[in-house]
Amino acid sequence: MGTSIEVADIFRAAGPNYRKVNTGHLSLSQLKVMSAVEHCRTAALGGHVEACEDCGEWRIGYNSCRNRHCPKCQGAAARTWLAEREADLLPVGYFHVVFTLPTEVAAIAFHNKAVVYDLLFKAASETMLTIAADPKHLG
Repeated sequence: MGTSIEVADIFRAAGPNYRKVNTGHLSLSQLKVMSAVEHCRTAALGGHVEACEDCGEWRIGYNSCRNRHCPKCQGAAARTWLAEREADLLPVGYFHVVFTLPTEVAAIAFHNKAVVYDLLFKAASETMLTIAADPKHLG
């Protein structure tokens, strides 16, 4: 079986160049998440020795980053959360609807997230309610 590629591997390989190309466009919190994922369960975060009292075998266990965005640290919690959300779903068909902003608005949205996305969600909500109320579409 081949080795699996993890998000941390991608961040370590492409992260430095990505950060360089996107200097000024990544927030401090985004940079911190990338760093945490890159260093998770490596010597960079320190570690401990795990030893078996029966056979005497030992191994080094590296510390995790415990970042809520880290797929290694939060993978099990994410799967549990997803299973709980799936239990909440009604037994009906669902549709995924995407509302996007025009390219011209992207720069404004980047610097005014709260205002722009509040307007987007209000417009999306009104649009969906109008379409859903129309017998020609859903009724």
